[in-house]
Amino acid sequence: MNFQVTVLKVLVSYPDGFAAMADLKRDVAILATSGRDWAERTKRLAARVPGLDIFSQGLVERLNGGWCITDKGRSVLENMEAQPAPVLAMEPPPVPSVEEPTPATTLTPMPSIMPVRRKRERKRHRRESVRQRRASAS
Repeated sequence: MNFQVTVLKVLVSYPDGFAAMADLKRDVAILATSGRDWAERTKRLAARVPGLDIFSQGLVERLNGGWCITDKGRSVLENMEAQPAPVLAMEPPPVPSVEEPTPATTLTPMPSIMPVRRKRERKRHRRESVRQRRASAS
């Protein structure tokens, strides 16, 4: 994940472009843990602006316990997002080799895949059914 691009994206999402540090940290943490898609996206955007430095380039200002995106920051982010993604030569995915199953693998017993909780629930249900049948028979 590219931290500086993430900061720009978070700040631009606020109506006035200003976020208090607590809000900024929370939003960045959410995006940082959101998965590979976000990380790849921010890396691609950052690659379009080599040498990005949000403070020295005047894209973000520190104000009143928070950060605010400048008009220049909004413009740089818009340009970053407007650039077309580079076209990469796509190779077809490799075809996986298919192995014939050997008799030893086909006869191997499958391990129980039923979760322990489900087994316990079934046992409890059977016990209750037996109790109910005994009670109704008496």
